[in-house]
This record gives sequence, C-alpha cells and structure tokens, in this order.
Amino acid sequence: MALAAACHWFLPGFEEGWAEAAALLLVFLAGGVPAALRAGEALVKERTLDIDLLMVIAALAAAAVGAALEGAVLLTLFSLSTTLEHRAMGRTRRAIEALMELRPDRAFKRVGDGVEEVPVESLCPGDVVMLRPGARVPVDGRVVEGEGSVDESTITGESVPVHKAPGAQVFEATVNLHGVLAVEVARPLTESTVARMIALVTEAQAERAPSERFSEWFGQRYTVAVLVGAILAFGGFFALGHDWQVSLYKAATLLVAASPCAIVISVPAAILSALAAAARGGVLFKGGAALETLAKVETFAFDKTGTLTTGQQELVEIHATCDEADFLARLAGLEAHSEHPIAAAIRRAAEARGIAPVAVREARAVPGEGMVGVDETGVIWAGNLRLATRMGAKAEADAASQVPEGLHAAPRTLVLLGRGAQLLGVAGFEDRPRASTPHGLGALRAGGVGEILMLTGDRRAVAEQVGAELRIAPAAIHADLRPEDKLRLVGELAGKGRVAFVGDGVNDAAALARADVGIAMGAAGSEVALQAADVALLSEDIGRLAEAHRLARRTATIIRQNLIFAMTAMLVLVISGLFFALPLPIAVIGHEGGTVLVVLNGLRLLADPIRKARA
Repeated sequence: MALAAACHWFLPGFEEGWAEAAALLLVFLAGGVPAALRAGEALVKERTLDIDLLMVIAALAAAAVGAALEGAVLLTLFSLSTTLEHRAMGRTRRAIEALMELRPDRAFKRVGDGVEEVPVESLCPGDVVMLRPGARVPVDGRVVEGEGSVDESTITGESVPVHKAPGAQVFEATVNLHGVLAVEVARPLTESTVARMIALVTEAQAERAPSERFSEWFGQRYTVAVLVGAILAFGGFFALGHDWQVSLYKAATLLVAASPCAIVISVPAAILSALAAAARGGVLFKGGAALETLAKVETFAFDKTGTLTTGQQELVEIHATCDEADFLARLAGLEAHSEHPIAAAIRRAAEARGIAPVAVREARAVPGEGMVGVDETGVIWAGNLRLATRMGAKAEADAASQVPEGLHAAPRTLVLLGRGAQLLGVAGFEDRPRASTPHGLGALRAGGVGEILMLTGDRRAVAEQVGAELRIAPAAIHADLRPEDKLRLVGELAGKGRVAFVGDGVNDAAALARADVGIAMGAAGSEVALQAADVALLSEDIGRLAEAHRLARRTATIIRQNLIFAMTAMLVLVISGLFFALPLPIAVIGHEGGTVLVVLNGLRLLADPIRKARA
C-alpha cells in the first residue's frame, strides 16, 4: 500500500503506471483474498453473509470505476483493523491462558524418610508433598505439618498473604512465602482449582451473553440489508442522472459507511475483557449472560453459615444425658460423614480433646436438618429440632432446649444428638461474621443494591444476632429454613425483580440454581454449589462480590457507550454518503476507525482494579 501511494502521489507516470498497478494488485490479493475466503466459507458452511463480503464487494466496485487506490485503502485499513481486533481480543484469552503457566511441573513427594522429585501429574490424593519457602503449591491439598504464610493472589485476587497451619487448605498455583509445609494432596490435577478455573472461563467465553447473541443476529440480517440497500442506492443514483461510474462509487461508499462491524464487535469486546479481568480478580463468571444479569440485580439474598460468617463454628458447651466424652465421640463419628461447617467444628473439638470418633456406617444427610446413621447399638441421629421431631424426640428436644442458661434462646447454633425417640444431649456452637462482611455489604449498598436479605436454616436468635452486627433488618432475616423454603423465597423474590443468591453448601444448590444469578462462595465451597451457581467467588470475601457487581455494571455502561457511538458514527456516515459527496477513503477511515475505537474502549475493562480492591 505504501508503494502504491508513493507511486500515485510522488511518481505519477513512473514506468507508465505499471509499478502502481502491480502494488495495487498485491494489496487486493493480500487484503481481498483472505477476506473473500472467510466470506465464502461463512456463506457455504453457515449460510450467512459475512461483513468481509461487504468489504470485498466495495473494494471491487471502487476498482471497477477507476478508484482502485481507494479500494486498496479500504482493504488495507480493513485488514489492519481486523488484525488489531484479533490481537486485542487475544489479550483476554492470554489473560486466562496465563493461568496454565502458574502450574509447576514438578513437586517434592515425601517417600519414607526422604523426598523424591516427581511430575505433578503423577500425584494422587493422599500423597504428601513438601513445600519449601518460595515454592509454588503444585496441587490442592491440606497442610499436615508446619506453619507459614501463603500468597493466594493468583487464585483469589487477595493481596494479603494468608496464614496456614495444620488443617488449613492450600490451593494449586499459590505461593508458599516462608516456612516449610507438608501438604497432603486432596484431589488429582485434573480436578484442581486452576483446572476448574480454566474450564469455567473457557465455558464462559463460549457461552455468549444475550446482547452478544442479539448483536450477531442483528449483524447477519443487517449485512443482508446493507447489501440490498447498496444495490438499490446504485439504482437510485443512476435514476437521478448520475452515470454508472459515479453511481457505483457512491453505492460502494454507502456500503462501507453502513457496514455494522463496530456494532457487532461492541459487545464481545467488552464482555470478554470483563470476564478476563474478573477471573484475575478471583471471580469466575460461567458466561456473559451471568455478567449481564448481575449488572441488573438489585436484591441480594445470602446464606449465613460459611457465607456471611466464617463458618468456623466453635463448640462452646455440651448438655448430655450420658458421659460427655461418649456423647462427643458418637457425635464426631456421625458428623465425620458431613461437609457442614458445624461438622468440622465437632471433629476439631473431638480431636482437641483426644477423643476418637465412634465408627458410624450407612450415614446419610437429611438436607436442612442433620445426619442419620448406624453405630454399634443402632440408628443414631444428629441435627436440629426439625430432625428431632422427625425422629419422635420433640418433647425431649423441647425440654433440653430450655436448660438453665436458656440455651434455646441464646444466639447459638444447637446440635441435638439422639437415638430413635431418645435424646442423648445437645451441643451449642457459635460463629462470627467474616471480617470482610460489613465492608462488603456496605459496598453493595453503596453500589445501588436496594435490598439485602439473610436466608438461613439456623435459629432466629442466632440469625438476628449476626444480622444486628451486619445492619440487616429483622424483617429481612428469614430463619429456620429448609432447602425448599430457601427455594420458595428466592422464587418469590425473583418474581419481583432480579435477585442474586449467595451460598456455599449442598443445601444451597437449589436456591443457587433458581436465582437469576447464583453465586457460590469460596474456592473450597461445596462442589454441588459450585456446579449449580452462575458465578464462583474463589475468595471468601464479600468485598470481592461487591467489586464483581461494580464490574458488571461498568461493563453494561461500556457496552451502551460502544453501541451508541457505533450507531451514531454509522448514521453520520450513511447520511453523508446519501446527501453529500462523501469520499470513499473518508468512509473507510470512519468505519474502520470506529471499529478500532469500540474495541479499545472494551479493552479498558482489562485494567479494571477488581484484583487490587480491598475489602
């Protein structure tokens, strides 16, 4: 193109114009043939008219009326803008592909009294790997020996190192800052945190948002309309007395001016950039649809335990009809089969007191109520008052809940243990709100969220105590809920407007699936909850949710900006082509320049500060 321009403007008549003609031919071949092949493939395989076809037709029309230089400029700028678009959109893909580079290839596996360097993919659940200071964690696992701080910013987006002690979870691709840690492998490499992140983001990029689907639907049909309109414009100009060359030139100019490239690329440029920025900040959207819907959400409903609170319940008192150690041993044996945070607290309490759990078989969860199993004596159960009623122990449970200190009225979670209709005792647990929760809820309110509710299966006294600390009004607290009650309430809220539900447990899965946007809390959350949710927060930080909500709203704003700009620019160019002598090069610059600008505007989301935000 540079050679053709130099020959045209600075060396007119050079070698009788053969040099310019040869350069223009090369431009048409280099810029036109690939576009024509893409357009032909789309026409044959997908039976759609691609925008590339419009550009090729416009360039050929310009050449046919003696304006080959203008046609060459069109193909050059079109090729350049397409290249810039691919490179720009590639930045969002590289942001995700960079996750793969975080995974170490080798790990130091404990073998007998020594260690052996092995490939990470050879590790199996139960193996123990040694982490030296500065080493990247090779797998998801649990610390069994040692203490130290771990930088989890690559996974959760949290910039402050997290202290790890025996029993704490660590995630693949995080960095052990100091101390020597022995980590037991929890899951194989194919099911690790990074593998799930990559899978979720890949699915998200493949699943288009409603506005993306609309822009593609509009682009395909509008392309046909533009082609038909250009043909009609040619006939109209010719009928008005212009010769065929002028008519064809003006029709080609109109074809370029009306092409919808900028409109079609406006939405995916913003959506893909936002998905990449969110993933780097520890928030995984399972598609552009979830991102767009979150921007419209004005009501957030939260589960309490493990979501608003730490989930680190602590046993504070026991009232048993049998020996206290035997009570705790049977309770720990039954709860060894549960993922609930209270079950973990029971196991920690038994371990701290040196009490071995009693073997329990045939254990099963009763969602929203507790656990039932069989020990050496018979059927044994542990749970709330609803389960006690189901097992025929309501009267004893009611009596046990009125201990001298008023345990039932106290803001504590109760776990009752019984055998058939006989109550063996009751244990009280306490949980505290996460340190980040007050700020996170405040940020949501400041971001325009109109209503924040708490939906919990816990007792109302416990829920109201937590709600008071978090400025959640008693009327917005729904306690003593079964999973089906949460599902019903979320359905009622969804009938009034967009609602998001935030939870982390198995009993939250139905509500997560029913909400307009289901949000799973924490990388260590229940696998069922993560699968049912539309959004996964890898950080256990409500402030990260507020940042994701802000990012979603900013994305919606940028999409509107792009569409308004693209449509306005196209309208100005079309009017100029119809009623004024708009030169083809100006139409080309306006069209391609607008396309590049909307892409660059969408790419601004890649620099969104979600990762740097602090709750």
